[in-house]
Amino acid sequence: MSRSTPSRRHGARIAAGLLLAVGAVLVSATAASAHVEVSGTDATRGGYGVLTFRVPTESATAATTGIAITFPTGTPIASASIQPVAGWTATVSTERLAKPITTDDGTVTTAVSRIDWKADSAGAAIEPGQFQEFAVAAGPLPDTAQVRFPTLQTYSDGTTVNWNEVKTGTAEPTHPAPVLELAAPAAATGPTVSASGTTATTSPGDGAGLVVGIVGIVIAVVALLVAIVAVLRGSPRRAA
Repeated sequence: MSRSTPSRRHGARIAAGLLLAVGAVLVSATAASAHVEVSGTDATRGGYGVLTFRVPTESATAATTGIAITFPTGTPIASASIQPVAGWTATVSTERLAKPITTDDGTVTTAVSRIDWKADSAGAAIEPGQFQEFAVAAGPLPDTAQVRFPTLQTYSDGTTVNWNEVKTGTAEPTHPAPVLELAAPAAATGPTVSASGTTATTSPGDGAGLVVGIVGIVIAVVALLVAIVAVLRGSPRRAA
């Protein structure tokens, strides 16, 4: 019969600590990626595109029954068409613009102010651990690099989550507002020069950043597991 030496027990404690650290990193990464998000692969500045809002249910006990998306008033979007979602009813609200905007279709005096989606029944709600996507064909989109869409999420137990916080500095807000990254029009290639003479480049969207982050976590996990095996194998044994 053999028993573990102090060195081996110490190695086991190190391995356990490493595993706990890996678990904490994975939990944090999952939480960070579980926000309400918006993407638009064909959305360009000044053009039209499909905006896809991804809505996960973060609650462990309640389902998502409603989602209300506020459209920007400072950079108005003239029109929006809803892609139907089975079991959900969508309502598009508009408001009159204080200053009309000119598009290829003429002068626009109203713009989209808000879109509400509501589940028609409990069976259509987004259950814990699930997500739903809501798509909108919208435009003309503003000639800006980003558009923010504050979003109110409603749960079946009556609680709400307001995704409206703005990231400042390096700190990640608890409930960040969904931000759409707008690409330059297809005709524009390469970097552009701003009015100040500096070169401006576009940065990858949140989706690309998330993929890179997940790959990094996987590599770190593999490296830690290799280190754990090396520690355990390298610990000496002695016979009782």
